[in-house]
Amino acid sequence: MKIAFHGAARTVTGSKHLLTLDNGKKMLLDCGMFQGLGKDTEPLNMQFGFVAADIDYLILSHAHIDHSGLIPKLVKEGFQGKIFSTPATKELSDVLLQDSAQIQRDDTKFINKKRAKQGLPPYAPLYDLDDASKAFDYFNLVEYGVWTTIEKGVELLFTDTGHIIGSAAMHLRITENGITRQLTFSGDVGRYNDAILRSPQTFSQSDYIILESTYGNKLHDDVHGIADTLLQWIEHTCIEKKGKLIIPAFSVGRTQELLYALNQLSLERRLPKIAFYVDSPLSREATQVVKSYPQYFNNRIRKVMEQDEDPFDFPGLSFIKTVDESKALNFKTEPCVIISASGMADAGRVKHHILNNIGDNKNTILLVGYCEPHTMGGRLLAGDKEVKIFGDFYKVVAEVGEMHSMSAHGDYDDLCQFIACQQKDLVRILFLVHGEYDVQQDFRNRLVRKGFKEVVIPSLHSEHLLD
Repeated sequence: MKIAFHGAARTVTGSKHLLTLDNGKKMLLDCGMFQGLGKDTEPLNMQFGFVAADIDYLILSHAHIDHSGLIPKLVKEGFQGKIFSTPATKELSDVLLQDSAQIQRDDTKFINKKRAKQGLPPYAPLYDLDDASKAFDYFNLVEYGVWTTIEKGVELLFTDTGHIIGSAAMHLRITENGITRQLTFSGDVGRYNDAILRSPQTFSQSDYIILESTYGNKLHDDVHGIADTLLQWIEHTCIEKKGKLIIPAFSVGRTQELLYALNQLSLERRLPKIAFYVDSPLSREATQVVKSYPQYFNNRIRKVMEQDEDPFDFPGLSFIKTVDESKALNFKTEPCVIISASGMADAGRVKHHILNNIGDNKNTILLVGYCEPHTMGGRLLAGDKEVKIFGDFYKVVAEVGEMHSMSAHGDYDDLCQFIACQQKDLVRILFLVHGEYDVQQDFRNRLVRKGFKEVVIPSLHSEHLLD
């Protein structure tokens, strides 16, 4: 068998890894969208690097758009195979892919108005709402910890990675020519001692491992200081400066972690009496999905739920529903906190909030997760004095802050702990994906020092034979 890396190769987004068996069957591991790569983003998303109709199976690690976002395009271009995921991943994917289609529709309308004025041809979205809806006819659900036969000679097992609700590492037992090999793809690895989710699970010995490496050269701050750090930013911006605190946050995972921390502060009677808004219909729906899977929560939050049945709600919190309600926030002058998607500040309603608040030094834009360097979030973190929003440039007058402790991705200690269950000399090849190249090089050196004999950093569309 052989594997080709058609996304998240020497970059973070666009996860797509194509496994071709000796019998010709093709298995795609994730089908993610490239995000935040500037002018390269659109061309990368237009071409898969393979023929969609040739794919027999798609195995999905989790619902984040950089892992699932091109599934409707895959179906649109002829895929008719089976998609395997956990139940929570299917439920979240339904919400996220519909939202992705809506964002593309709305952004396309906005972009095409400008293109028409410039005499340029209209821009077409990658897919529409009908394409997103059709994709869910192909899903097959697999629970954690159950070996499932995909076809003769191929078995699949999901184990929890604690990244978001439903996230999984996939383990494939493949028998060819009388020899059985195990291949593991980590998906995204969460943090041990996460505020909400269970820690990543161990797994049986693998011959080949595909491992994410987003934070392969970094250590995070203590996860348990989130509430206190968040409170400092609220007091600094809303109480001292009397401004607005704008927090770009991914709708799945990060928003719920923020709400949990704010609820904790409320229970401890430390939360200032100001207005808190979650301005993202997707975040509202995703929070409801997360609440429906308490069995994936860790023991700490389950204990909290014995006293507080909804750990993601508190007095003063409002979920914004309509576009008009969202626009009305721009006219409010009193201090408040606005949590809005997307987390990299490169799409969705948060772009409008940043546009309307970036010119006032009373306000703060607080980044709470990984941002691709080319995204608006990445440029703000880099200290750019001017950013481009909807085609126009705006001076960065508002304060820009960052919370290092809120990443849903494990740091290098977490990643090393994730693969500590493996006997190193039995791992034939360890592939590093889902990371910036310089970070991956540092992480490869660390893994080699730990005893892994062959650590490969594949390039985009590169193909590797697995003997």
